[in-house]
Amino acid sequence: MSGTHGAGRTGGGLLVAGTTSDAGKSVVTAGICRWLVRQGVKVAPFKAQNMSLNSFVTREGAEIGRAQAMQAQAARVEPTALMNPVLLKPGSDSSSQVVLLGKPVGEMSARGYHGGSGGSSPGKTPYGGKQSTLLPVVVECLAELRGTYDAVICEGAGSPAEINLRHNDIVNMGLARAARLPVVVVGDIDRGGVFASFFGTTALLSPEDQELVCGYLVNKFRGDVSLLEPGLDMLRGLTGRSVYGVLPFAHGLGIDEEDGLRVSMRGAVRESVVTPPHGEDVLRVAVVAVPLMSNFTDVDALAAEPGVVVRFVDRPQELADADLVVLPGTRGTVRALAWLRERGLADAIVRRAAEGRPVLGICGGYQILGGTIEDEIESRAGRVDGLGLLPVRVRFAAEKTLARPVGEALGEPVEGYEIHHGVAEVLGGDGPFMTGDDGRALDGCRSGAVWGTHWHGSLESDGFRRAFLRRIAEQAGRRFVPAPDTSFGALREEQLDRLGDLIEEHADTAALMRLIEDGAPAGLPFIAPGAP
Repeated sequence: MSGTHGAGRTGGGLLVAGTTSDAGKSVVTAGICRWLVRQGVKVAPFKAQNMSLNSFVTREGAEIGRAQAMQAQAARVEPTALMNPVLLKPGSDSSSQVVLLGKPVGEMSARGYHGGSGGSSPGKTPYGGKQSTLLPVVVECLAELRGTYDAVICEGAGSPAEINLRHNDIVNMGLARAARLPVVVVGDIDRGGVFASFFGTTALLSPEDQELVCGYLVNKFRGDVSLLEPGLDMLRGLTGRSVYGVLPFAHGLGIDEEDGLRVSMRGAVRESVVTPPHGEDVLRVAVVAVPLMSNFTDVDALAAEPGVVVRFVDRPQELADADLVVLPGTRGTVRALAWLRERGLADAIVRRAAEGRPVLGICGGYQILGGTIEDEIESRAGRVDGLGLLPVRVRFAAEKTLARPVGEALGEPVEGYEIHHGVAEVLGGDGPFMTGDDGRALDGCRSGAVWGTHWHGSLESDGFRRAFLRRIAEQAGRRFVPAPDTSFGALREEQLDRLGDLIEEHADTAALMRLIEDGAPAGLPFIAPGAP
C-alpha cells in the first residue's frame, strides 16, 4: 500500500470485531494502526459508536472516546470527531447521554436509542435519537476519512452476533455491510472457549454478513503456540476462514480502555510492578472508585512514577494509610456524593482534610469537594451540600464545557482538557490551582492540603506532576522524591510501539494488508444456521 493518497481514491479499510467486550478490539486496532504507520501508510482509526465514560476533547473542541484518541496517537495523527461520531455516556443502567459528532445532543433511554419508546431530554437529537437513523451519519464520516487516508482501521463494539440488536446495528456488521469492509474477529483465549466463540459468532450471522467475515485473531495466549495449532487447523476446516495470528498475553497494554473499574484495575501502568522509589519513601495514592467513574486514566501518570503506588478503593478503612486521596471524575456528581456519604467515605475524607492530609478532586471530584452544588441538569436534584472542603459554589449549566486549556501550576507549564456541565465559582481559598502565564486564575482551587481542578490529563505534564508530587510528599510527611526523568509521553509511545510489535511479530501482516487493500475475498463459505 502506498504511503500517499491519490485524489478521488477511496482508502482501504478493515473492521476489527470481537467475540465479546474486552476481547482486545481497542488494543488490536491501535496495534494495527501503529504497524501500518511504521510501514509508511497514512492511517486513521474509526469507531462508529462507542459507549464509554472515558472521553477526550479534540483540538476543535469535540468529545470522543479516549480509546479513539489513543488509537489516533498510535496512527500518529490528530484525533477528530470523525473518528468517533457517536459516543454514549451512561448516566444510569438504562440511559445515556448521546454525543453526536463531538457535541451532546440529549439524554436517551437504551430502549429509545435502539428504536423503542423513550424520548430524548433535555434536548433532542436532529436524527430523532434512534440508532438506525445514524447509519448515514457514521457511513459519511467513514467515507470522509477514507477519502483522506490510505487506510482506516475500524473498531467494532461488543460482539457482531448480538442478534437482538442487528436490525439497527451501526458499528459492527451494519457498518461493514454499508461500507463493504472486510472483518477480522478477535477472541480472548485467556477467558476460554475461543474456538466455540469464533464458530458461534460466525454461524449466527446472515449469509450476507458472513461474506465479509474473513478470519480470526486469537488474543492473550499463554504458552506454546504449537499446542494450539491442531485447533486452528480444525477451525479453518469448519469455517473455511484463516486465523490471522495468535497474539501472546502481554502485561501493561490495556491503555485507555472503555469499560469501568474492572478493566481499569488491569490497565496499563496500573498493572505494572511498582519500581523502587527515587527517594527514601514510596507514596501511596488511593483513588476512590465512585459510581459512574469517568476518565480514571487521569491517574495513569501518577502510577508511572517510580515509587508511587496507585490503588482503587471503595471503603473508608482503605484511606487510612494513603498519602493522597483522589476523587476522580464522575458522570453522576450528586449520585457519587450520596454514595460517599452512605459508605462513610465522605466522613473519612473530611477528617483527612482536617488533619492536613492531601486530597485531590478532578472534575466531578472537584465539584464534590465544594460547598454547594446546584444541579437541575444531570441529577435534577436542585441544591445539594458538597463536602465543604473547598470554598466553591457549583452550578450545572445546560451547555457542556469542552476545552483544551493550557496554563501554569506550581511554577510549571500544564495542559489538560475539560468535559463538564458544572461551572465552579471560587469564593476564597489559598488561590487557584491553574493560572495563565500572566498569573490570572484559570481553574481550580487550593485550600490547605485540599486541591481541586476541572482539568483532566494535567498530571501528564511531567514538570507539573513532579512539582505536585513534591508538594504532596511534603504535606504527607513522606521522604518521597519524584524521579527527574520520567516522561509519561515517552512511556505511552513505548506502549504503542509494543502494540505495533505484537501485530508485526505475531500476525500474518501480508494477509491483513491484502484485506485492507482488496477487501473480503470472494467465495467465503456459509456456516449454518445463520441469523435467526
